[in-house]
Amino acid sequence: MAGSLTLERVVEALALLLGRPGGGTGTDSGSLQVAKHADLLETLNSNLAALEEKLGQGPQWNELWSLRAEVREQAVWLESSTDVTWSFTCQVLLLLLSLKKCMIILAAAYHPAKPNPRTSEAAPALSPDTLSISQQKTVQSALQFVITLGLCPYLLPGVGIPLKHRTEFSAVVQDVVSPNASSSAMHRLYASCTALLQIAQQPSLGNLILTRHLGDLIAGLCQLGFCPIKEKGEQARPLEQLKGLTEEQRTRCREALKSVLDRVYQPLVVQELLVLQGGSKQGLQSPGQEVKQPLAQAPAWLRRLCGQLLSERLMRPSGVQAVVRGIMEGAGIRVAGGSGTEAAAADWRKCDMVARILASCPQQSLSLEDYYWQVCPQILDLLHIQDKLTAHQFQRVATTSLLTMARECPQLAVKYLLHPMLAPLLQCWDMAEMAMEDLPAGTVLVKETELSRCVEDMFKVYVVGNEPSDVLLESLQPALGVIFSLYCFTKQNVSHLRSPCQEILLWVLEKSEREVALSMLEGFAGLGRTMQFLHPLCQFQVAGGGGAMITVKETISDEEEALYQKVSSEQWQMEQLVDLLTHCQKSGLAGDFFICCLKVVEFVAVTLQRACASLAQGSEGTVEAQTLSMSMGLVAAMLGGAVQLKSGDFAILKQLVPLLEEISRIHLEPVIQELAADLRITICTHGAFSTQTVGTAAQSTLGKKIGSSRSGGQTHTNPTERPEDKAAGLSLGQPQSNENCSHTNSSLASNPSPKGKNGESTVQKECPVGTPTADHTRQQLQELLLSAYDPEIPVRAAALRHLSRLLEQRDPDGLKAQEKLLKVFLENMEHEDSFVYLSAIQGVALLSDVYPEQILPCLLAQYGCTSPGTTGPQTAETRMKVGEVLMRVTRALGDMSCQYRAPLIHAFLRGARDPDSTLRASSLSNLGELCQRLHFQLGSVVQEVTSCLTAIVKTDGEAEVRRAAVHVVAVLLRGLNEKATEVLRDVLRDLYRLLKSVVASDPDEVTVLHAQLALEELDDIMRRVLFPPQALEKKLVVLP
Repeated sequence: MAGSLTLERVVEALALLLGRPGGGTGTDSGSLQVAKHADLLETLNSNLAALEEKLGQGPQWNELWSLRAEVREQAVWLESSTDVTWSFTCQVLLLLLSLKKCMIILAAAYHPAKPNPRTSEAAPALSPDTLSISQQKTVQSALQFVITLGLCPYLLPGVGIPLKHRTEFSAVVQDVVSPNASSSAMHRLYASCTALLQIAQQPSLGNLILTRHLGDLIAGLCQLGFCPIKEKGEQARPLEQLKGLTEEQRTRCREALKSVLDRVYQPLVVQELLVLQGGSKQGLQSPGQEVKQPLAQAPAWLRRLCGQLLSERLMRPSGVQAVVRGIMEGAGIRVAGGSGTEAAAADWRKCDMVARILASCPQQSLSLEDYYWQVCPQILDLLHIQDKLTAHQFQRVATTSLLTMARECPQLAVKYLLHPMLAPLLQCWDMAEMAMEDLPAGTVLVKETELSRCVEDMFKVYVVGNEPSDVLLESLQPALGVIFSLYCFTKQNVSHLRSPCQEILLWVLEKSEREVALSMLEGFAGLGRTMQFLHPLCQFQVAGGGGAMITVKETISDEEEALYQKVSSEQWQMEQLVDLLTHCQKSGLAGDFFICCLKVVEFVAVTLQRACASLAQGSEGTVEAQTLSMSMGLVAAMLGGAVQLKSGDFAILKQLVPLLEEISRIHLEPVIQELAADLRITICTHGAFSTQTVGTAAQSTLGKKIGSSRSGGQTHTNPTERPEDKAAGLSLGQPQSNENCSHTNSSLASNPSPKGKNGESTVQKECPVGTPTADHTRQQLQELLLSAYDPEIPVRAAALRHLSRLLEQRDPDGLKAQEKLLKVFLENMEHEDSFVYLSAIQGVALLSDVYPEQILPCLLAQYGCTSPGTTGPQTAETRMKVGEVLMRVTRALGDMSCQYRAPLIHAFLRGARDPDSTLRASSLSNLGELCQRLHFQLGSVVQEVTSCLTAIVKTDGEAEVRRAAVHVVAVLLRGLNEKATEVLRDVLRDLYRLLKSVVASDPDEVTVLHAQLALEELDDIMRRVLFPPQALEKKLVVLP
């Protein structure tokens, strides 16, 4: 109990000495803040006398009197003085030291009871040395007086922030305390710093000192331990301020400074050292005030010392992050969150400044390489910070630092930054061959976290940094093959590594010179021997976190199976390479590469020769068959439209014709025979004739659909249904067979390359029935109707386009057969070839433009699957084609489309509720365009439209449908503009809440982006409505 009373008595004595309320003197804290000169001295004397009087009043103060006397005997630094300010400072320090000793005694005597596991958990009891909030305020005020009266007045000019630039009370203190008149100024500074260090040994008091007064304490210790004793000049003489300080005391101050700097949170130390280094010649300026007296520049010895100490902070473990945090926080960036962090994310200049500091080697470093060895791993660690509030700044600092180091010292940057970053991808090749063979199958060589971190770091440095220097491009060369292998692996499954791998590969191909990029592509295709792929004893394996890991591959004893897997893997890589090249079309790299790949013809020729030899011996195996298929697929891809071939290119390809002819004769597989024959025909005709077989092979190789609109292309039709049967109900007279056209194509297939007089290949390209004439008779119209069901795609498409031309020219016979023409067009819309169904769509649109009242209801019924002439439900693809027709009709009608507003809107609203997600998205897209065509005059159906859009956004599980719905909302707002407040008056608030909920909770990024754009449109609308622009105009009224 005595100890507890002593703690309270010490704090009460401090309050009495400081003149706080309850001290018994009636002097409040405001009296010290407004006191001037003599008033301040009188107040301090009065408080000292009041304390001494209080300590001698009763027995309850005896224990504190004894404790203070004991502390005074141990305080060797204490000196008697007639200076009121110093006497006051000494008494405050004595009471603080007494408080510290009392708290240590209480903590040592405290033995908390063990918690009872049978009872409910309760908050643990506080230690008796814990200070209350009120007591902490009193102690903090006491420390403020010590700093103001006993430390700052004795600092040299330029060391720390002067008192006159702090508070009004500090300016008064500077006039009262005269350090130059005191012969023991340095001793007093030493006494204050020593006492504060002793007080800081207690954790609670140390937190109060080192968090609020760290800068002043560091400034005092720097002056005591490192200030030069003699001035520079011809007559060197000792500084008056340093008299009375021994070398032992200076050494003790240096050690204390080092201990304090190592103890405190390092970013805070960096901030205080930067402030102490200072040197700004500009004055402090407050808003609305004049510029105050400029700050004194820090002495040269202090600037050098602070630079050395900052460099030591930097080269410590985790020193880079501490320096970055200290500088960024000191620059006004609150890394803990808030608007400061968001502002810092956009202020890249501060990040670049920090990066330049990190890239500069300090003078005290042993060597540049030693500095890179210590700092570079910490710079790479900055890329891995996961905190969303600080990751952006730290990653920019790390990326800029790395790029700066790569420019200034490329060799060391590659050794200590780029190679360690790429190490997980190159780790397998660095291992000894024998060591890897001894590892069991399935052994993890590179973990998922390591591989994911490696790929993400490369994306941040190369793609986001976007500085295509020679050093960066060359450093990435050894890992490109492994990155491409990883990219191909991620295409087989869902992985978050696919996108960064693709972006890295595209960045390298774009930024490299054209010859180098083509060389890379040849390496990816396996044409060059310089590309280093994943080690043959290793494999990528799917990991649990959506990434990948590298493991030891299981050895395959069957050589045939191993070779088959190798060939299959190479074929898959070729397909992914072609897919990668689809993103390089704008730069022309894809075309250049495929032209360069004509050199592959030699490889294909060798493969065909080997296949012919194997077939002649009857020893063709699975691997040979796969290799032959891959080679023929590559030729089909080049002929199928992957690259624009010229006449000279076909001259190179003609060396394959004899080999393809031989394979078509002796190969056992009919599919290979047909493909070889078709390839030979296509090469001989320079691409003028190409069958569906070639197109299918090209699609299989490229992994995507290629438009099959070449002359002579074929399509698969129902073998049990003849064209004449389909056109039986369309007869306008006696049907005429199409034997001439069929005979032409049959003869062409049997003799694909007939020779003309000059030895050139000639092909009849078109049936004569499709030729337009000036006078269309009923018989010719019947021929066109029959040709519209011809199995040959060019003949069918030509017939449909000629029928469309009849409608466009308002031909009387064609207009009379509107119902039959509509049936022909609608049935051809179901064809799979784009050349055919697009021609049919054009025909229906022209027919609807002529007879909208008769055709539109039929189209709307087709779109809604309620057509009376259909035997079954329409497919979603067919209904989407009908939707395209409806939109073309709407465009053609123009303002007349308002007459059919209601049925069109209702049809698309019904389509938005279809079970097929693709049709729902298409219907919403059509609805948005329809609103634009109607000039957003929706009328009474606006409630239905908005209700449907709201329900879809809230309930639809498909992202593409939600995107379309939100996009329609954005189109409505953008089109209505300021009229939105009138047209959407009843639903505008609901739409706003809907968009806000999408931004807050929708998982799809594209949907969120559409919602944000819609909110921006709504924000602009409301700003223009609420704050209309003021027109500066003058009205002149002429009086009668």
